[in-house]
Amino acid sequence: MTLDFYEVRTGDIQPQHYAFLVPEQRFDAMIDRLGALGVTYYADPPHTQPGRTNDLFGGRGAYFDDPDGHNMEIMTRPYRRP
Repeated sequence: MTLDFYEVRTGDIQPQHYAFLVPEQRFDAMIDRLGALGVTYYADPPHTQPGRTNDLFGGRGAYFDDPDGHNMEIMTRPYRRP
């Protein structure tokens, strides 16, 4: 999968939420990379738990902002309610 973007901007950007299902075995490397790049990640969407991950629905997840303020999410299991 690729996520393409277009660099020309006009007007305000409306923040969006983007979630990515990632393999469990890659999650720690992704968290390490965010840390190495100086990107703060959070356990929750409103960003009140910095430097932590969550364990929602038996998986692991984290949220972080992209440079335009979009709320990015990585998770190892889809969020499904029983």
